[in-house]
Amino acid sequence: MIQMNAVAPLVPSANNRDDVPAKWFFGAQTWLHATTDSTGGAITTLEQIGDPGSGSPYHLHHNEDEMFYVIDGSVRFVSGDERWVAGPGTWVFLPREIPHGFEVAGNGPARYLLLTTPSGFDGFVQEFWTDAPAPPDLPKIMEAAERYGIDILGPLPE
Repeated sequence: MIQMNAVAPLVPSANNRDDVPAKWFFGAQTWLHATTDSTGGAITTLEQIGDPGSGSPYHLHHNEDEMFYVIDGSVRFVSGDERWVAGPGTWVFLPREIPHGFEVAGNGPARYLLLTTPSGFDGFVQEFWTDAPAPPDLPKIMEAAERYGIDILGPLPE
């Protein structure tokens, strides 16, 4: 007889920004709504509010696809040879194995959801989020990115 390890069943859940701590990640205020643990590894979901210029370096995920939904403001995306400036109501899909990145564009902040599937990116976020805005520690980010299957390729191309 084969014995299976018991896995805790997933349960429905809901939260809002008041239910989760507000932290800072890569220059944006961040709320982590769905994690590897809470979704059984299915999805990570962040809500972020970033000021102009905040965002990510140009990078490549080996393990997950990345999606964004812009709620307010505008966000500039670069993926391979594609370029977009996305405003409210815009959905952006950035597949794994294709270099990409983003930054808040325009004169004011942007609010957006960032989702990755499968989950796992939340671990990277939690390693670098802080209680207040702080400059990134590039050597530590590079080391951690490698552990999470992310290649940091440099600054976001124009």
